[in-house]
Amino acid sequence: MPDSMQNSKLYGVELDGITGRMAQQLYPNADIKVMGFEKTDTPNAFFDVAIGNVPFGSYKINDKQYNKNDFLIHDYFFAKALDQVRPGGIVAFITSKGTLDKANPEVRKYIAQRAELLGAVRLPNDAFLKNAGTEVTSDIIFLQKRDRLIDIQPEWVHLGQTDDGVPVNSYFVDNPHMMLGTMAVDDRMYGGNSETTCNPIEGANLSEQLKTALSLIQGQITEVELDDLADEMAVRDSVPADPNVRNFSYTMIDNNVYFRENSRMYPVDMPAAMLERVKGMIALRDVTHRLIQYQLDDYPDSYIRSAQNELNRAYDNFTRRNGLINSTANGRAFQADSAYYLLCSLEILNENNELDRKSDMFTKRTIKQKAVITSVDTSAEALAISIAQKARVDMDFMAELTGFTPEKIAGDLQGVIFRNPLYGFGGKTADNEFLPADEYLSGNVREKLEWAKRSAELYPDDYTVNVKALEQAQPKNLDASEISVRLGSTWVDKEYIQNFMYELLQTPGFYRDLIKVNYSAITGEWNVTGKNNVSYSDVLANTTYGTTRANGYKIIEDTLNLRDVRIYDTKRDSEGREQRILNKKETMLACQRQEAIKEKFKDWIFTDPERRQALVAKYNKVFNSTRPREYDGTHIDFAGISPEISLKPHQTAAIARIMYGGNTLLAHEVGAGKTFEMVGASMESKRLGLCQTYFIVG
Repeated sequence: MPDSMQNSKLYGVELDGITGRMAQQLYPNADIKVMGFEKTDTPNAFFDVAIGNVPFGSYKINDKQYNKNDFLIHDYFFAKALDQVRPGGIVAFITSKGTLDKANPEVRKYIAQRAELLGAVRLPNDAFLKNAGTEVTSDIIFLQKRDRLIDIQPEWVHLGQTDDGVPVNSYFVDNPHMMLGTMAVDDRMYGGNSETTCNPIEGANLSEQLKTALSLIQGQITEVELDDLADEMAVRDSVPADPNVRNFSYTMIDNNVYFRENSRMYPVDMPAAMLERVKGMIALRDVTHRLIQYQLDDYPDSYIRSAQNELNRAYDNFTRRNGLINSTANGRAFQADSAYYLLCSLEILNENNELDRKSDMFTKRTIKQKAVITSVDTSAEALAISIAQKARVDMDFMAELTGFTPEKIAGDLQGVIFRNPLYGFGGKTADNEFLPADEYLSGNVREKLEWAKRSAELYPDDYTVNVKALEQAQPKNLDASEISVRLGSTWVDKEYIQNFMYELLQTPGFYRDLIKVNYSAITGEWNVTGKNNVSYSDVLANTTYGTTRANGYKIIEDTLNLRDVRIYDTKRDSEGREQRILNKKETMLACQRQEAIKEKFKDWIFTDPERRQALVAKYNKVFNSTRPREYDGTHIDFAGISPEISLKPHQTAAIARIMYGGNTLLAHEVGAGKTFEMVGASMESKRLGLCQTYFIVG
């Protein structure tokens, strides 16, 4: 064990009696339990790290908490271990390749919703041959637990293929260097081509391979620090955390007050009067939480009224003895509890911090419960629910709701949803297979039309409808009279600029090999080579469109780089140092020539029909290709919102734009409801897994 972890508290679980007792003797300071993992009673969110070699088999474990998931044993170990580690904790398991490579992605979806994949290493099939006598392809998987469950499907949930066509997890398609061997079809086990294996690389040193691969996995686990409560006596009298007690909350055990901090609960030492306040607020907090849960779960009105009556009694009894929850004394006693400010919201205070009235929670339903819809009759209804609950067109989910096949749904919704030509392109499956019309028929519609036409050539039945819809969505082409081209516009080909320079200054033929226009896309800078090799007798370059101090080629170069021409004189001061002094007269003359060149360019650029046609086409393709998306938030159900809040159409549209459109400026006037928009967008984005942390800049 690394030196930095020598003070760690170790726990172990071993089913085999002999192996377990050996482990107890080898590690006397560790807490080794000889039992099945399903029988352990350690609380959730307890461990920092879980490490193991999970058992593998086609059988299931009987654990009431997980039976509903129908996990096989190895999948069960992942699920329970993720619950047992704290948010930010690490799970590092050796498992068979089936965890990442099985065709059914459901278990990987379950894991991805709860943890981030830090990385994985695929071991060759002979990795355990010497010490276990088994030839099996295994993976070492590193996961970091999320702070909350989110609905997400990262790319590693799905499968891809190697260059040889062998099915493998997309993570290894993107990171082939993390496979310490070569994937191949293995027909030895079942006589077919359905099984794959990772063959070792001949002559490779597995130890060195593994060391290199592990060094590429990046992750960071933050150390949990104990605060002042965790002194020597408190640690001695502490008890394992009850998973039913929220973290950083007070609780009662045998009429004693404890405080949960991460994986332990510590006894609280405070004056008797303050303890009584804490006990009263614990009771008040618990009934408040229960009332909230009743509303979220849509309990009948009789349950709600009963809980509200209980809350009223608890509140009246508490305030009769201890005063308002918002009082200084009660705040000092209970502010360490994570629910203190929830309790404060039970009181509506006036400007003098006196009780005006109790909050609506005492008498009304204040939470709009989440409506669980399990079936609908039409594809259109299924689409609305999919967008509301998944924030995308989820064909599998819609098929479950309707009982229709994905093909029928796609047919029913033709013109309302569109197949995405980029789905699966280059082996990538991160994009959605289907997109709603408002998303697909917006953005760079010219580029999308090109993709649709290419796809329609190969699959006309799937993409012809895309082509027709995108052709209707194209912006109106601008003509030359509506386009202003500036000398120095980087989208104009340098050949056109060079031709203008040659025509304007009538550059002699023998000079044209020397004087040329160049543009660097890296630096964004224009350069005219040979600009100083101009004859003094060249009237156009030195007089008409230039001066004796700055010829026309030099002025054109400055203009291309969007610089005003400046002419400086160099003089020396009394100490011999050079000083550059602006020559106002010469500068004014050069600026006049610069303006004349700009006007000539405007007159010249569209005079040639062929050049005009090419430039207009390029301008429309580059700058006139975007169609704004029109956002509609009527599908958002805002689960958990107070029934007293009724959002207006412009607010739901703004929330939809924030959720689906990226950066958004809420430029409404004062009083238009921006606060509700920001709060609603942040709550819905987190609920749908579109973000983990929300920042709003005002």
